[in-house]
Amino acid sequence: MRAVQALRTGVFYALFMGQTIVLAIVVGTIAIIAKRRTELSWRIAKYWRNSNIAFLRAVVGVKTEVTGAENIPPGACIIAAKHQSDWDIFAILPFTDDKPAFIAKKELIDIPMFGRAAQSINTISIDRKLGAEAIPRMLEDAAEALGRGCRIVIYPEGTRKKPLAEPNYRQGIARMYAALNVPVVPVALNSGLCWGKLSATIWPGTARAKFLPAILPGLSAEGFAATLQAMIEQESDRLIVAAVEAGIARPLSADFLARVAAAKQRLVAGA
Repeated sequence: MRAVQALRTGVFYALFMGQTIVLAIVVGTIAIIAKRRTELSWRIAKYWRNSNIAFLRAVVGVKTEVTGAENIPPGACIIAAKHQSDWDIFAILPFTDDKPAFIAKKELIDIPMFGRAAQSINTISIDRKLGAEAIPRMLEDAAEALGRGCRIVIYPEGTRKKPLAEPNYRQGIARMYAALNVPVVPVALNSGLCWGKLSATIWPGTARAKFLPAILPGLSAEGFAATLQAMIEQESDRLIVAAVEAGIARPLSADFLARVAAAKQRLVAGA
């Protein structure tokens, strides 16, 4: 089973990376010529998302389930999601009202052609090397994007995390909430059970994401940060525990099973 799934994973990565490189060159070239987002560029971005969702299901057996879309308010908002795999991008993209503005680290934007392609569909870069100056610049770009009706997508921990790893939410999302005065929609997920960080094998199963009730403007930065983390972590725990109890293909270590047991205790205590 492991060897077969590793082979299937290799096939998926060949398709995923191969077409990503080709499409990035195409969209990057369009961006250089048009100097703006075009309808063709956006159609290609949606094709990229839809085809990768299809590859995940057909090649490695990963199904996609997204719920809670009714919690997304109309118009501009911030979508703040847990981040466990590249699947998270595919899950969120259809719910951005065709106007996403993903927050991405500058290292990704510096990749030739890929960066051009990403910027042409409103991606906002954050340069962590700037230290204290990084967030004000990000906020300026985010405010401009919201003014154009975009939905900002941010991963508050700044990187992919393994399922049930200790959370580490950065200050950028709280600063954004305080400065931009728009609703923030938390997103919980369990995608790392199938496509985990640093995992050489993608395991079959159902990757799930859930949009939670929006946090409206008006809280203190500290109150918001605590509320956001509690909502995302509790629901992500619930999704992971439910999947493990139903049975998953991925082999589970004793350490991970201990983390699942701890998560179950947290859920019972918080009920």
